[in-house]
Amino acid sequence: MRDVHRLESVPGNLGSDTVLAAWERFVQGEDHIPGVRPLVAISWHRCREQYRVDPHLTEAPVAVAEPDHTPEHDVALAELGFHAASVAHEVGNLGGVVTVTDATGRILAEWGDQATLARAHDSRLAPWFCWSECAVGTNAMGTALEAHGPVPIRGAEHWCQAFHNWVCAGIAVRDVVTREPIAVLSICCWRSRLPASVGSWLANAVTMTQHPLKRRARDSGAELAAAYTQARARSGAALAAVDTAGKVVIADDMASVLLGVPASTPAVDPTLRWNAGLPELIAATRYATGQAVHNPDWVGSTQIFAHLADEPTSISIRPVFSSGHLIGHLVSFGASGGARLPRAEGPAHPRAQPRRLVAVRDNRMVLLRLPEVSFAESRGNDVWLSTDQGRLRAAALSLDKLDSELADAGFLRVHRRYVVNLSRIREIERGLKGELSLVMDDRTKEMVPVSRRNAPAVRRALDI
Repeated sequence: MRDVHRLESVPGNLGSDTVLAAWERFVQGEDHIPGVRPLVAISWHRCREQYRVDPHLTEAPVAVAEPDHTPEHDVALAELGFHAASVAHEVGNLGGVVTVTDATGRILAEWGDQATLARAHDSRLAPWFCWSECAVGTNAMGTALEAHGPVPIRGAEHWCQAFHNWVCAGIAVRDVVTREPIAVLSICCWRSRLPASVGSWLANAVTMTQHPLKRRARDSGAELAAAYTQARARSGAALAAVDTAGKVVIADDMASVLLGVPASTPAVDPTLRWNAGLPELIAATRYATGQAVHNPDWVGSTQIFAHLADEPTSISIRPVFSSGHLIGHLVSFGASGGARLPRAEGPAHPRAQPRRLVAVRDNRMVLLRLPEVSFAESRGNDVWLSTDQGRLRAAALSLDKLDSELADAGFLRVHRRYVVNLSRIREIERGLKGELSLVMDDRTKEMVPVSRRNAPAVRRALDI
């Protein structure tokens, strides 16, 4: 993992003729853009293919989204504002602007010298305007919401031509439990280099801002484990406690088998909690979190496929609060009380199918046509693509996201670790116990396992 105190190297001069020429070609529809950093190239691809941002936009739009802030997030925003003011004092003499942006890209506050602030206001780089990628394309604030670690964007790396005179760097503060962004701290300069120490300023401010979040998360983990102990004394059902991201804080003997985690081993620290690897449990947890925030008395139930189970298992989800704040849920197995969770459905408005998949090879972005991809595999923290050009790391942050994007494009999830291109399946192999494996149409005839729970969907898709 890259050291968060270092900013990725960027082109030496502001104009960067190579980057500007690549930008001009890319906005016209070309895909070959040598000399552009992968982080920027992937962002451009999102802007053109997914968000469809006009590269000739001249100013940011008014922010309309009003995100829900938890008390912890409000504390983090206040803390970040304090550190931003300190950074602004350092940057002020250099003609810079410091901003704090919320999770939607809306600027909440800014500091800087009056001359630079006046220039910033011409582009609506000002409070109450939105700087997310989907609003104004590649920029330090919006791209930091999409990436992890510090994000420098300078000159022609900005998606909108009107912002090519700015040099900026941003970094997101993320919730220590869900890893979702809370806010972004950024520094912008007009037609000048960023200070050499900007990476340290940003990283230190984020580190200090996250200290109270980490303390609160550890306290919440301990409180959630205590609620589990009390509930287990009253019930004989298999029981587990999960945080708001669906990670397991503690589970009894039976629940631990179903979840595939250690039994009766509390993990109160958010960085050490158990990941059960069950997408349906995570989806149910997120839905329950959304319901409980608005109705503290809400209790729900659904069915999920657990580890070592041939059939769906019923679960009941009960929210746990501490001082009026939701800290997680108690999950009872074999129970079915409460409101039924809705079945997952497709989006109300069909999205345009992706024209290309984005992969990374060394320092280059590779744009792949969908037929070139045989299958995608989740391994560790990365997603890898088996392609006609060899094995490439996908730009997608998770297999779940990739599965969602390709669900209507001839790809199918066949295992918790694999998504396959149905048109690239050449043979189906049956094991002694009826298990299925797919032999793919690629250079090495790789075999992809089919999980028992996904086998019916595979048979339907292939008419077998």
